[in-house]
Amino acid sequence: MSEEMKNYTSVQEVVKNSPELANEATLDGLADLIEKLAPLLQGRRLHNIVDLLAATSDVVEMADEEMVNKLMALYENAVGTAWSLGNTLRHASLLAGQEDEPPSLWQTLRRFSKDEDARRGLNVVVNVLTLLGKQASDAAQPMPED
Repeated sequence: MSEEMKNYTSVQEVVKNSPELANEATLDGLADLIEKLAPLLQGRRLHNIVDLLAATSDVVEMADEEMVNKLMALYENAVGTAWSLGNTLRHASLLAGQEDEPPSLWQTLRRFSKDEDARRGLNVVVNVLTLLGKQASDAAQPMPED
């Protein structure tokens, strides 16, 4: 805003002395905008939009190249993991669907003694369950008081 505009004491003076606001189409557009903004202003909901814009601006200011690179790497890892898990589940489902009859419990257990990959996969599942159990145990511990 120019120094001249700061010295005006009323909206009427701003409108009268601003060539941009002297245009009738501009005034009609401004009146429509004010009409739409009125409920937001009256309910103080426009404050939320301003706060959101301020927070977004803060994130943009903080987003240096290193942060963007870290976020990109995190995104790529998450997408790669999801893709890999999805493919693995689809392939395992396809293999299971090709069998005429599901294997018995004993046939499944026998597979672990013969198939190194099945044992390795079972070990992955056991490790995940172990870590989940540890987290559950840690979460159940009372917090030490200071």
